[in-house]
Amino acid sequence: MLKRTPISLIVLATAAILGACSGADPESSPGEATGAPALAIVGATVVDGSGAEPVPDATVVVRGGRIESVGPSAEVEVPADAEVLDAAGKHLVPGLINAHGHVGATLGLEGGHYSRENVLRQLRLYASYGVTTVVSLGGDEPAGVEVRDEQDVPSLDRARLYVAGAVVAGITPGAALEMVHGNAAMGVDFIKIRVDDNLGSTYKMTPDVYGAVVEGAHELGLPVAAHLFYLEDAHGLLDAGADFIVHSVRDRDVDDALATRLIEAGVCYSPTLTREVSTFVYESEPEFFSDPFFLASAEPAVLEALRAPESMARYRESESAQRYKEALAQAQENLGALSDAGVTIAMGTDTGPPARFQGYFEHMELALMAESGMSPMEILVASTADAARCAGLEGVGTIEAGNWADLILLNADPLEGVENLRAIESVWIAGNEVPSVSG
Repeated sequence: MLKRTPISLIVLATAAILGACSGADPESSPGEATGAPALAIVGATVVDGSGAEPVPDATVVVRGGRIESVGPSAEVEVPADAEVLDAAGKHLVPGLINAHGHVGATLGLEGGHYSRENVLRQLRLYASYGVTTVVSLGGDEPAGVEVRDEQDVPSLDRARLYVAGAVVAGITPGAALEMVHGNAAMGVDFIKIRVDDNLGSTYKMTPDVYGAVVEGAHELGLPVAAHLFYLEDAHGLLDAGADFIVHSVRDRDVDDALATRLIEAGVCYSPTLTREVSTFVYESEPEFFSDPFFLASAEPAVLEALRAPESMARYRESESAQRYKEALAQAQENLGALSDAGVTIAMGTDTGPPARFQGYFEHMELALMAESGMSPMEILVASTADAARCAGLEGVGTIEAGNWADLILLNADPLEGVENLRAIESVWIAGNEVPSVSG
């Protein structure tokens, strides 16, 4: 087995790949844009995503899509050419990062519709809910790579995208490695593997296969994100050197050894609790079908189809749906235990497939994380700075000089409760205000 590459090296390798793919100039200064006008957001309480104490009455100056300066208003000079946004009484946080989504394939309740147009439509939908970066872990096609390559510009007006290509499968190391090399040739940011037997109903990738995938991906400078269900597989994937666990352990209580190993290896854990919700919640009409925050983007035809008696009956009669309902409770218990132990958590949802509603489900995920015992500050950090670090992303996740100005201006204090992250006044990507859903 490959000795695990330190997370710092994986992050550096990923950053290098992203830079090469985007055509970014490593010698240029962040935010440098000759003659670009400035934006000054003045008076908000800044919660910067790092876990640091909030800064009341702060000023954030944006130029060329990036944050030029941030700090107490008494200490930050507002440029003479700046457009000034009075944000007194509001809270400013980084845009949310979904460390496990899927982008581009779904129309209505159907998959198989991957296109550039659909990728862009869904990225704008995510952005409207304050999700300004999405790590798409599977099902990505060349059109998605092209969209990713276009995003490091000051004119960006939709969520950022990073991609994994096809989910790597195969019953032999050779077959799986062929997929790894195919994804790498397409220019992906991650390799995604699926180590799961769908509650005992399908083939599960074996340790010799996923070990070869991890080794082969690392040789190409690509980090490996691992889908799993079982505690035993979590340990096996850590043995193999996987870089990111992107679903919850759902079969039993996690053990102390798993938490210790995750921390020592620098491997993050993305719980994707709403994935479980989506498997059973439509057995009756969900409460959120009457939530204006959801209805702002919901398609009436999709709601009608999910309300149909025969559709609800299929969910009620599904044995797997009922087992996943139990798995959600186990996942939440394990999230609380791992977070309390100090494991780094990255918010992820697995949204994108049919009936996993992009944007809205991210806010549902935050509420489920709170139910699992995480504090509002812990959840915000998991959804911003830590999500960026876990995915090896640079320039996003915190409100600091040099980073992209991907921001959410809120009408309520997110540290008083994650539901206040729904109180969206405006969403900004690269300093550009984008259409948003009001909470």
